[in-house]
Amino acid sequence: MGTFYTLLFAVLICYICNYAYSNRQVLLNNSYNTRQQILLSQNYRGKILSRDGDVLAYTTTGEDGKDLRVYPYGKEFAHVVGYSTNGKAGIESLANYYLINTSIDLQDKVALDATGSKYPGDNVYTTLDVNLQEVAFNALSARKGAIVVTNPKTGEVLAMVSKPDYDPNTIAQEWDSLIADKSPDAKLLNRATQGLYPPGSTFKIVTALAYLRDHSNNYQDYKFSCSGRYTYDGNTISCFHGENHGSVDFVSSFAKSCNSSFANMGVSINRATFDDTLDDLLFNSELPLTGLYSKSSAVYDASTSSEDVMQLSIGQGTTTVTPMHMNMITCAIANKGVLMKPYMISSVKSDTGKSVKSFSSENYKRLMSQDESGILTEMMQQVVLSGTASKLKGLSYTAAGKTGSAEYNTSTSDSHAWFTGFAPYEDPEICVTIIVEDAGSGGSYAVPIAKRIFDAYFGVE
Repeated sequence: MGTFYTLLFAVLICYICNYAYSNRQVLLNNSYNTRQQILLSQNYRGKILSRDGDVLAYTTTGEDGKDLRVYPYGKEFAHVVGYSTNGKAGIESLANYYLINTSIDLQDKVALDATGSKYPGDNVYTTLDVNLQEVAFNALSARKGAIVVTNPKTGEVLAMVSKPDYDPNTIAQEWDSLIADKSPDAKLLNRATQGLYPPGSTFKIVTALAYLRDHSNNYQDYKFSCSGRYTYDGNTISCFHGENHGSVDFVSSFAKSCNSSFANMGVSINRATFDDTLDDLLFNSELPLTGLYSKSSAVYDASTSSEDVMQLSIGQGTTTVTPMHMNMITCAIANKGVLMKPYMISSVKSDTGKSVKSFSSENYKRLMSQDESGILTEMMQQVVLSGTASKLKGLSYTAAGKTGSAEYNTSTSDSHAWFTGFAPYEDPEICVTIIVEDAGSGGSYAVPIAKRIFDAYFGVE
């Protein structure tokens, strides 16, 4: 019996050791773990840098002799880089383990010990592009909203903007007022990953995919006559501003963003097919993201009323999505149906340049077939060529996308402006998702912002 308990104890010790090693970052980042304070008494926090080596955060010594975290770009990278005072957020949180540990050589430590200096923490290199971040930040201007820019082939996050924002350089002084603010500004909220919005007409990507799957052999035969309104089961859906789109087919319904036609499609789609499509596109599910994010929601089951199905089909009702999630769906379309796991940290190096860890692209899962993504890509191109994103037509690069005007106050018809899309159409390199709160039409407000970002990426003057 003694031998049994000895073996059991040995197995338990091995399990605890293995768990502690496998989860060392999570355990170290726990706010109750005093090991963080011990490390910071020995090391100063490492730098955070852009993909091109621009310093986004570094530590210096303040006038009081204490470590002072500095953010050279101020508000521009506020939410994505985050802060390390009064808790942690953004990359400061995601990379905390590396930033407070040091990988410099023993001889360098000895030299620093001789001068009574702290050791430098490891430096974290990100996938962020300073130029694209600045363009996106300036394009959103004083509006509330969010912008996500990614590489659909790799999952790299190139830029992420959320407004209203804050200055991470002064967050310690402003902390009490920031957390006490009960206004809709919610400056600490990263709207790109945590903001839940009605997707409006960008959700027609989802409805179109469900319709394709339910009518794979005859979707090209679809016809609808739009009078600006559609009534089914005593419930009526209106097109944006009551526009009469006339005779439309499957593709032109999408390009012109015809609510009436998509409500008609929605009630004809097999419920199981629609529900499976929502599952495939990660609605009501955990997302392959690190850090804080909100789960998108789209309710559809056997008890869903026809009125709610019509609202769902045009991205209204109780349906909500984050800009990051909509960007991921768009990336999968651009990448032949496969979603690459989004990531923002590319490598970690010691202060002397020694490689500590590298991160690379990771295939998450296939969200749709290659044929389905090809059809959706062609439909999104028609949105540019003959539909609501015509401001992206006739440029030196080709683009594809979907606009949205998402109503959030039906009594006054207030709406958010959406755009999600990619370029070049033939071989996508960049995916952009934008929401501008309370701005109205996606084609009028979000598309011009997308154009500025595409122009910057492709070097268009």
